[in-house]
This record gives sequence, structure tokens and C-alpha cells, in this order.
Amino acid sequence: MHHQLSEQHEMIRESVRRFAEKEIAPHAERLWEEEAFPYSIWKQAGELGFTGLPYPEAYGGGGGDWLGFTIVLEEIARVDCAVAVSLMANSTAASLLANYGTHEQKQRYLRPILDGSQVGCIGLTEPNAGSDAANIQTRAVLRDGRWLINGSKTFISNSGSEVTGPVVIAAVTGTRPDGRKEISNFIVPDGTPGFTYGKKLRKIGWRGSTTFELFFEDCAVPADHLLGEMGAGLKQTLAQVSTGRILIGSLALGILQGSLERSLRYMKERSAFGKLLAEFQALQFKVADMATHAHAARLMLYDAAARKDAGQRFDQQASMAKLFATEKAMEAAHQAIQIHGGNGVMTEYPVSRAFGDAKVLEIVEGTSEIQRMIISRELLR
Repeated sequence: MHHQLSEQHEMIRESVRRFAEKEIAPHAERLWEEEAFPYSIWKQAGELGFTGLPYPEAYGGGGGDWLGFTIVLEEIARVDCAVAVSLMANSTAASLLANYGTHEQKQRYLRPILDGSQVGCIGLTEPNAGSDAANIQTRAVLRDGRWLINGSKTFISNSGSEVTGPVVIAAVTGTRPDGRKEISNFIVPDGTPGFTYGKKLRKIGWRGSTTFELFFEDCAVPADHLLGEMGAGLKQTLAQVSTGRILIGSLALGILQGSLERSLRYMKERSAFGKLLAEFQALQFKVADMATHAHAARLMLYDAAARKDAGQRFDQQASMAKLFATEKAMEAAHQAIQIHGGNGVMTEYPVSRAFGDAKVLEIVEGTSEIQRMIISRELLR
């Protein structure tokens, strides 16, 4: 597919890049060191329309497309992946609410996570249920007009922050005739009695994005907090997975591009053995590879996003783009540290922080191994 970006998309890129350089870059090291969620940055992103770009204007969104949102995440991750992760995780909750919520649910819970006044979470992963989502153990029982939820979740991005709003969680609500679990999605507002946080999880990357364990002990929500049809939870969540892979790939592309740009700057400024690093062919080859991989990843991701916007199938393209972009981002982050030498392992240098961020991207939304299974299964069908 042809990907000559429109003038509007180019304007989005320029606007997000200015925002990232001015408002995020000066605070990136502090956010990493303090493992702090950037409240003020989040609210600014909402005011500028970045948090709700591809969602309906009727509920506070920007009415834009997914290609535009891909560019938003790419440009923010180029400076700080953790901030971009917060937008990505928020969008998963937003998509579930936008696609399956009632008008009242959208007004109450979708609008604030699109305008930046709150941030949304998706609670699917459990200690024994990651890629194997059908193995979740959390349960919800309808009693006296309320759903009583018991169970736990882990690795939940955007949780435990001062602006955390609705958490969309998956829970078992029964057993199907074939013996499989019936899974439904529920909206659980932050602060609901019976909903508590466990420990804050410390990560090698995404440190500026808060991640907690969640616990539910007779956590009661009204009956109308069921999201969509009962028993459709897993289907609803899996329907967002391919989109999530485009967005994770966009974060990887940002790291790829950022690693390239930082390496080029360093090579033009730093000298060794009487000449600039830029004059060493071994290092020239490293940035040549980075640039080639960034170009290829960008084409793959924009293609997948454009297919989604056009209403075409994009599952395989999303898996390919996610696989390629995340593995090449990890490679680029590694080589950027190599180019920076001793400075590359110092946390004051963004290349060191990007290394941990890149590793996480190979795991979430389906590991590289899962992506290869999906791609090969489609090829052999």
C-alpha cells in the first residue's frame, strides 16, 4: 500500500515532536529514576488531543485515524517510551469502552480517559494467565443487583497513579456447555471498596509508567458495570490484540529512530584516536543498519495501520510489524550503547534507558515466539 502521508499526518508528527522535545525530554531521566507517572505531561497530552486522537468526538476524542495515532506513539517513544506506553495502555481500555460500552458508560468512563483528566487500565493478565488468557481465575458473581469480584491481576500498566480512572477487568462468570470458562468484562472504578493495590512492580524498562498488582476481595460493582454482553469478554479483548500490536510496534519504531538519532549525534561530536567516531566504518555500518530497519519498520506499521483504517484485515500484518519492529528496536538499542561506549551504560544517557524499554516490547502483546506462531499458522492455513 502507498503511504505518502497526508498534510494532516505531517502536522501531527511536527506537533507531537515539538511536544515531546519540549515537555517530555527534560524530565525523562527524573521519571526513570523516580519511577513516577508523569501527571502533568499526561494532562498536557490530553489537552493537545493526543490521548484520544482515534476516538469519536462525541465522547471527547479527536475523530482521527489509527495511522495518526501510530505517529503520535512513534514520536513520543522516540524521546521516552514510558510516556508513550501510558497512551498505548490507555487506548486499550478506551477501545473496549468505545466498542462495547453503553452511552452512559462512555459518558462516565470513556470521556475522562480521552480528554486526559484520567487514565484507563486493562486488567487481563494474572499470575498464571498471560498469553494464555483463557486461563484467568478471577471470578464475578451476580448477587442482589451487584457483581461481586474476587481474584487478582498483575503487570497492569497505568494502575496506582493519582489519575487512574476506570479499570476494565476480565473475570469468569460461568461455564459454557462445552466446559470452557465463560469470561466477561467489567468496569471497576479506581477506589471501589474491595479493590486494592499490591506492591508496585519494578521493571527494567517503562519505569515512568506505573505498574501494580491488583486485588479484588468481594469487590462490588453495580450490575450495569458489565461491559457489553455477558460471556463476550475474551472475544472483546482479543479483538483489540492486533491493534495493540501495531501500537507496541510504534513504540519500538520510536526507540529505533531515537537510537539512530542519538548515535549519529554522538558520532559527530565524539573523537577517538585522533578522529571523529563518524569516520570509523564499523560504526558507520551500525547506523546504516539502524536507518534501514527503521525505514522498513515504518512501512510495515503504517501499512498495518492504514489497513485497519480502511476496514481491511490486518492481523498478519500487525504481527509481522510487531515482531520486526520490536526485535530491531532491541538490536538498535544494543548497538547505540555500543557506539556510546562507557557513557552508554550510564542512566543519564537516554540510550541506556531505551535498552530496558526495548526489551519489554519483545514480551508484551504476545512475545516474539507467539508472533512467529501466528504468522506461520496463517501461512500454512
